Amino acid sequence: MRIGIPDDGGPLVPATPTTTARLVGLGYDVLVSAGAGAGAGFPDAAYEAAGAAVVSDAEAWASDVVAITRAPDALATPGPAGLRPGARGPDGLRIGAVLIAQIAPAARPDLVRALANRGVTALALDAVPRISRAQSLDVLSALSNVAGYRAVVEAAAEFGGMFSGQVTAAGTTPPANVFVIGAGVAGLAAIGAAGSLGAQVRAFDVRPEVAEQIESMGATVVRADDAAQQVSTDGYASSLTADQEAAAQRAYAVETAAADIVITTALVRGTAPTTITAEMVANMRPGSVIVDLAAPGGGNCELTVPGKRVVSDNGVVVLGWTDLPDRMPRHTSELLGTAVANLVQLGTPGRDGRLALDPEDVVVRGMTVAAGGEVLWPPPPVAVSAPASGVEPAETSGSRRARPTNRARPTGGGASRHARPTGKPAHPAVRAVLIGLAATLAALAVAASPADQAAHFTVLALAVVVGFYVISHVSHALHTPLMSQTNAISGIILVGGMLQIGSANPVVTTLAVLASAVASINIFGGFLVTHRMLGMFRRGPADVSEAQVTPVIRASDTGADEGSRR
Repeated sequence: MRIGIPDDGGPLVPATPTTTARLVGLGYDVLVSAGAGAGAGFPDAAYEAAGAAVVSDAEAWASDVVAITRAPDALATPGPAGLRPGARGPDGLRIGAVLIAQIAPAARPDLVRALANRGVTALALDAVPRISRAQSLDVLSALSNVAGYRAVVEAAAEFGGMFSGQVTAAGTTPPANVFVIGAGVAGLAAIGAAGSLGAQVRAFDVRPEVAEQIESMGATVVRADDAAQQVSTDGYASSLTADQEAAAQRAYAVETAAADIVITTALVRGTAPTTITAEMVANMRPGSVIVDLAAPGGGNCELTVPGKRVVSDNGVVVLGWTDLPDRMPRHTSELLGTAVANLVQLGTPGRDGRLALDPEDVVVRGMTVAAGGEVLWPPPPVAVSAPASGVEPAETSGSRRARPTNRARPTGGGASRHARPTGKPAHPAVRAVLIGLAATLAALAVAASPADQAAHFTVLALAVVVGFYVISHVSHALHTPLMSQTNAISGIILVGGMLQIGSANPVVTTLAVLASAVASINIFGGFLVTHRMLGMFRRGPADVSEAQVTPVIRASDTGADEGSRR
């Protein structure tokens, strides 16, 4: 079968040279329209090197499987004799073809009907079921991640200052204050990008369970307990009640008045609720920036105009860009291409170059909006095993529904072969009995030991208990430096073991040899792991030499602080 990659006129392309090689490896003939990847920085020669054929746009559209970034606005209905000769663009899509694209089926029923009338099997990349097995196909989350990052880039370009605080001989400047509304995929990406630039980031979400995620990104959680909501059992975010909305609005009013940058991401089933009123904008400082990631759904700010840059009467810039992922075409195309390749691989179990879609597969069924001349949207609901308390709603730009936080699995369509047995935890009573038995045996061992040995057993027991509670409460981020400290403890054990090797008691000598061997393995292995971990954060010689670093560090009078240079 032939897979066509037409040029749909935008900067994005749903296949990169890397993913094209994957498709060729699955047995397909890949036809790429000339210049289709130019906007993302992929020349035709790169596609040819990956095994694709560079063809005309009409030939790419006439392929058995056609992959584009977004579905066309309209599609001509074929006449009694079929398609007219020489049809161009989307009208060149042949009868019975497979179309892979972002279709937005809920908002474009006429297009879905037109695809069904042509007999096209339409697979919507933006209708992937939010289950763990389909995460590699989740285009919406990938694009939301890009949009959140790009939102900070756009805000930095508009803001009249630096994000990080500066300490210079001439004085100091404070860091920028960034307020993010919504801690979904886009919100967390924005928090991470703003924090990496040195800004002081505060974030709010109506879901109290995401507070830990916000803090893990280095931001401060804005709390409004009266605005907290629970998630519905169907996995969708729900609208706020009047009381919840009023409490949230009070928090927004306080935070926006103190913020230099505001990034909003709130979407509920594709609709953007109003979070920033015109009155709040009027209370913001001149020169402040609002980036509305919910502009495609109408916008969270009352002054947002989708696709436009608006300046308020008091000098606040409101950005309503709807094409933020398109402004980073290379990486966005890589994400799109990977999702398309994963989908084709899912439908090609035999790696024989033939797409065999399983309609019983819950993932394939959820994405199929038209097939066999019939409209198949909306799909049947996906039954998941996640309870309501374990669901994380998608209040983020580009997200439609919740992502189960406990890796919920579908109950049909081949899900059983992906299910993994989970071990049954021990009953609390059994654990208590085992702990009591171990304590009794330890006490008997101490009682039977000589008096001078009882003190050693006591010290050992206390060290085990204290060590367990200390290490179990150490953050995961500190495990690598903690390993280096435990290496020092192992060094003490090694020295003590070596001193006891010459003992006249053979038992003591044997234990000393074993202790020395184990401590040596722990020391060398620990330092090896630590070295490799630290190497992930170390620049290579090709990046910068020490001769280049020295003059930068000494240039403290230029206003660049050491923290921002690293």
